[in-house]
Amino acid sequence: MSMSSRTRPGYCRQDVNKTTWEVPEQYRELKQVGTGAYGTVCSAVDFRTGTKVAIKKLHRPFQSELFAKRAYRELRLLKHMKHENVIGLVYVFTADLSLDRFHDFYLVMPFMGTDLGKLMKLQNLSEDKVQFLVYQMLKGLKDLKPGNLAVNQECELKILDFGLARQADSEMTGYVVTRWYRAPEVILSWMHYTQTVDIWSVGCIMAEMLSGKPLFKGNDHLDQLTEIMKITGTPTQDFITKLQSQDAKNYVKSLPKVQKKDLQELFSKVKPQAVTVIECMLLLDPESRVMAAEALALPYFSEFREPEEETEAHPYDHSVDNSDLSLEQWKRHTFTEILSFQPQVVESRETAL
Repeated sequence: MSMSSRTRPGYCRQDVNKTTWEVPEQYRELKQVGTGAYGTVCSAVDFRTGTKVAIKKLHRPFQSELFAKRAYRELRLLKHMKHENVIGLVYVFTADLSLDRFHDFYLVMPFMGTDLGKLMKLQNLSEDKVQFLVYQMLKGLKDLKPGNLAVNQECELKILDFGLARQADSEMTGYVVTRWYRAPEVILSWMHYTQTVDIWSVGCIMAEMLSGKPLFKGNDHLDQLTEIMKITGTPTQDFITKLQSQDAKNYVKSLPKVQKKDLQELFSKVKPQAVTVIECMLLLDPESRVMAAEALALPYFSEFREPEEETEAHPYDHSVDNSDLSLEQWKRHTFTEILSFQPQVVESRETAL
């Protein structure tokens, strides 16, 4: 029997929806919970710890240089993320014993149960839940749309797919088009992006959680912009001057003048403090929009605040991600990252005393 057909010691094979998964024996009860263009996710139970995990198997990660680069980047970003509101990596493994036989690898992450998009369809969220969820979004702020926000039964939220969201829009499964949550400057490529493109997304999601329906439901890019301006009002001359393209300036000038809506009236049943948060986030001018740190300091979040816990992420080194490497080089880098992975040891509180 050749080595390639034999399973690695300590691993077992399981068939999930006509696909063979080769996983360490500690992972049992695999059930498919999602699939997209780049991979399939199963829930599983880790029998050593008794915890439920999500395991992602990438679809043929080394079929091309582009796929290999994407797979490497996803692994690196997940290894890098150590924030309680961003999905990080519990473990990574491959059943392939050597680089020349390396074809597949698996990413193990915490299992969350649902995403915010599904949760909003299932129930009207109470205001205190909205408050807690938005607080967590701001703490772990990255590319946001409701399908990217995983939630568990304790209403704890983690951001999924950090850093891959802007490329993976075509892969949206299970939730509406992300255009509804996109900042106006992204829709029309008006100006350089800043962190506040994500603040706009939080504002849209928060408004939807409080009202039960999406705030800006555009049918296409220009319709989206029209919907936005019905609420924000048409831009001021100062703002038009900042636009980088002459086409954008001409287009915005051609729009019929609309007055800004009073959000306190629009959300009359919602606490005024909550509406203030939305107002700071949904400003057309990205430079005027509130930053995550400033938003966290607003009175609306004061009961949750533990500023010492609001950690800034360490800078992420993009140097290898941005290089043009051959398929074999990406493969070697990925294999090295898997071998060097150190699982975090989480001590239980009792034993740490």
